Amino acid sequence: MDETYERIESGGVNGNGAGPAGDTAPAAREHLGRLPAIIESLLLAAGAPVPLGQLVDALDGPGRAEVLAVLEALGAGYEREGRGLRLVHVAGGYQLRTPAEHGPWIRRLLRERPPRLSRPMLETLAIVAYRQPCTRMEVEAIRGVDVDAVLSNLLDRRLVRVVGRKDAPGRPLLYATTREFLEVFGLPDLDALPTLRELGNGAELLTAPDLAVSADGVKPVPQNGAGGDG
Repeated sequence: MDETYERIESGGVNGNGAGPAGDTAPAAREHLGRLPAIIESLLLAAGAPVPLGQLVDALDGPGRAEVLAVLEALGAGYEREGRGLRLVHVAGGYQLRTPAEHGPWIRRLLRERPPRLSRPMLETLAIVAYRQPCTRMEVEAIRGVDVDAVLSNLLDRRLVRVVGRKDAPGRPLLYATTREFLEVFGLPDLDALPTLRELGNGAELLTAPDLAVSADGVKPVPQNGAGGDG
């Protein structure tokens, strides 16, 4: 972390204390040396992932390149120093999370059992993720069982949402995944979903779900004791 401060205080991330065009405002120069701490505060206050553009707007001075460089330095510093935070790029933004391996202590402190996603919920969620937008009947045609209660549960957990109605008889509701879905499974966007070829058996999609209670909510704990973004 000290390296990040030294790098900025000695002239900014691009070497001259100014933005790409050398026109950083005086107010921006005044807080440039404190940029890592300010960005940390913004991410902690937000809780949810914050898009890069939103961070740049809030800082009102440093450009995208400067802010991105600080984010990368912060993330590397957390990893290198083994600190109790991780900076992850998820759901189209940046978020501070606790490491997955710290989950047992966090749960002991909060005295909460991690919520689990049942296999029917996972299978339904996988179908929605890959077929979205899709109707309840389309999901049922693949699963071969009624999914009304499962979809309702996923809606309650804000992992899926209604995005409209299909132009078909009866105008059935269309379902899609949410930003919370990306957050829970640690995906920056839907393009990061594994391909069906990579999955092999589509029913095994998203096998993650022991969910750990973290400082910023419920996050996945990777299987087999592996570490992760938390």
